[in-house]
Amino acid sequence: MTSLKVWANALRMPFFTATIIPIAIGFVIAWNSLPQVSWLLFFLLLLSGIFIHAGINLSNDFYDHLSGNDQINNNLTPFSGGSRVIQDKLISPKKILYVAITFFVLGSLIGIYLNSRVSGNTILIMGFIGIFLGFFYTAYPFRLGYRGIGEVLVALGFGPLLVLSSYYLQAGSFSFEAFFISLPIGILIALVLTINSFHDFKADKKVNKKTLVVILGKKNSSYFYVALLIVTYLIMVYGISKNIIPLSLLIVFFTLPLSLFASRTVLKNYDKKEELIPSNKLTIGLHFLFGVLIVVSYVLDKVF
Repeated sequence: MTSLKVWANALRMPFFTATIIPIAIGFVIAWNSLPQVSWLLFFLLLLSGIFIHAGINLSNDFYDHLSGNDQINNNLTPFSGGSRVIQDKLISPKKILYVAITFFVLGSLIGIYLNSRVSGNTILIMGFIGIFLGFFYTAYPFRLGYRGIGEVLVALGFGPLLVLSSYYLQAGSFSFEAFFISLPIGILIALVLTINSFHDFKADKKVNKKTLVVILGKKNSSYFYVALLIVTYLIMVYGISKNIIPLSLLIVFFTLPLSLFASRTVLKNYDKKEELIPSNKLTIGLHFLFGVLIVVSYVLDKVF
């Protein structure tokens, strides 16, 4: 019987923050502006989102195994090359796919219930879009992540799609403020994918997986990484200056030292394995801390 530790590795559980953060942000924006919110619906959406994210991670491992991408990847790090449970023969490919489908079904069932709690079928549609993008990111026939649009789709799926779904579940409508604040979160999670792709460059190129790094090359991608980090902060400056988002969101600028260190590291070490790893850690940490500070800022705005 496969151990829980092996399954935890296969699920890549630490990356669930990519789902938790945007759902929490959508909820706290609703909580900040509405007279009443449902904590039960919030927690159920979190559970549904985590189930679907688990399904995405497992199915991506399965289809990257079929393409041979993970098998030929010799530049392994804790942040790239897949979970390796298939390659190390710890879990069979068939079992990975079956469990992935199970998680998709569980997440979908909760999503169907959540859809029944608000008018229309908006939650159902957005959930379907999320599952479609996640599953067919690597699955045939679309293999969206292989076609040069993977980073954009990840930014949309783990940015606007989740933030707006979370907000809509509480408010029954959309919010431009929620959409606006989802943009930097979407960019940051896309940068997590981008920085991890530096290590996968050779394997991705061999199987014709057109990631941003494969298309632009490592050096140009390092410049693009820094440019998008700058854009992230410019979005916040613009939103605060135009009163789109609260002044309390200035708190996110406490993450600037992380961004500067990550930028310097990737510009200097874009073609080095071990030396680049701090940028992987910093980018993941930056996304998480940036998101937490957004949540904290809305709590402060509500209280004070």
